[in-house]
Amino acid sequence: MHSTTHLSDRDRPSRRDANRRVFWIAFAAGVGFMGALDAAVFHHLLRWHNFYVHAGADWRALSDGILHVLTTGLLFASPLLLWRNRHLISRGQADSLSLAAGVWLGMGAFQFVDGTLFHTVLRLHPVREGAENPLVYDALWIGSSLVLLAIGWLVLRRVR
Repeated sequence: MHSTTHLSDRDRPSRRDANRRVFWIAFAAGVGFMGALDAAVFHHLLRWHNFYVHAGADWRALSDGILHVLTTGLLFASPLLLWRNRHLISRGQADSLSLAAGVWLGMGAFQFVDGTLFHTVLRLHPVREGAENPLVYDALWIGSSLVLLAIGWLVLRRVR
């Protein structure tokens, strides 16, 4: 008697496809984690900014709520997707480094897009409202994103 949970060789994804699937799920987890951390620390605990600062208190709260719902959704959905695809790593089809690289690159991508697009280009919000020198905060924010991206890139280079 054979189990229906085992895939035949022709139904199994290639190692490259398995690594790619695990990477993108982990990338979403990294975006969700960093977004939730950003919302919790900078929006709620420190109260340095809201997602959209050019509005009244109600719209600021709404913009923060939307950001929080989206990032928390990614934070909860991606582990469920990883669990559904756990066989890719446990059976050796995907490299666990794909998982690590995806998380690091997802966190870095969130920080980079937030720092460059939302802070600098669109000016939706500064890192810290009312700061005397907002450029210092922007540079540190974008610099931290580059560190996360570099770690992710170094890990990704080790994927078989």
